[in-house]
Amino acid sequence: MKQKKPAVLIALLGALIGITPFSIDMYLPGFPAIASDLHAEISLVTLSLTSFFIGVAVGQLFLGPISDRYGRKKPLLLGLALYVVASIGCIFASSIHAFIALRVVQALGGCAGMVISRAMVRDMFAGSEIARVFSLLMLVMGLAPILAPTIGGLVTVALGWRSIFIVLTMTGLSLLVISARILPETRVPDASLSLHPVRVLHDYFSLLREPRFATYALTGGFASAGLFAYIAGSPFVFMELFGVSEQHYGWIFGCNAFGLVLASQVNRVLLQTRGSTDIIIKASLFQFTMGLLLVIGTRTHLIGLGGTFLLICGYMMMQGFVFPNASALAIEPFPRNAGSAAALLGGLQMASGAVASALVSYCHNNTALPMAGVMAMCGLISLLTLLTGRGVLRRKVTATALDLSPS
Repeated sequence: MKQKKPAVLIALLGALIGITPFSIDMYLPGFPAIASDLHAEISLVTLSLTSFFIGVAVGQLFLGPISDRYGRKKPLLLGLALYVVASIGCIFASSIHAFIALRVVQALGGCAGMVISRAMVRDMFAGSEIARVFSLLMLVMGLAPILAPTIGGLVTVALGWRSIFIVLTMTGLSLLVISARILPETRVPDASLSLHPVRVLHDYFSLLREPRFATYALTGGFASAGLFAYIAGSPFVFMELFGVSEQHYGWIFGCNAFGLVLASQVNRVLLQTRGSTDIIIKASLFQFTMGLLLVIGTRTHLIGLGGTFLLICGYMMMQGFVFPNASALAIEPFPRNAGSAAALLGGLQMASGAVASALVSYCHNNTALPMAGVMAMCGLISLLTLLTGRGVLRRKVTATALDLSPS
């Protein structure tokens, strides 16, 4: 770590990253109420979730280079302001199509907190400290999926689903004011960095051609896709299939999120004695195993509510190991264009999440199998990507050593 940073700064960065999962998780218990009020099928309400993922993925790809060029703070504040305006629009949405469009705009603004906070971590920290700080950020941002569904369920029952977006509006406004007052600028504007679309695309492709970035960014992206498949499918599976109430769904969702946060803190301790690569390989293997058992148990009807919950909890916990290590390993070599690296990392995660959630919706067959199948598939692809990429990196290191050896 380059210098000691106050805990309040880490907490604020975690809250800024957490605004996106908070915006996703809080309205999940309101799915049935939104469908009823806007006279829409539940699949269309799920599409509002997919559209949010797309908005976050696209928004990050724009904001990353902008924050490298102009600094971190101004783009962050503008993004938060857009998020507040879109959240107000969601309160008054009169049709499902307007609601979906507003969720895209909300995502475009909210993703500023996600991408710029990650870039700020790279600005301020180096080496293994990056993974440790990401684990700490997960402790803070983990409050979002723990508290959000519970709050969303209570608010939906007591005041209606539109009140959820009143809460989101106040949350965004609070973060906007606090960030403007206390968040430091961690990046000096760099006029040498071009924002021409061709140059930006070239820089992104250059990052993807880097074996280290591609390996860990795609590993983290596919693992995150499994998380988003769970988010998309769990309202139906738990509330419709197993008959769980909105409040109890919030508790189930919160317990799974707590497991993820707990694992991220165990990861922080493990990093004192073990490397990120060792941890992420074991976690990816275990995550795929949990997904495979979930598919088998669902297909054979050997597991009910309890078994489904336990296997999903095990799957989610592994994300607490995969996410911080994959993120740190992907962006650590790129200090000059950390914003672009963080943006592409987040964009890949959200794009894969959008595809995974859309697959769950498309394959809907009134069973838990679409959710379980997509989760297992994401775990498998993540593991294969990691193992293949590690092989490429080892061969590259060996080739470099041979080139440098005396003839």
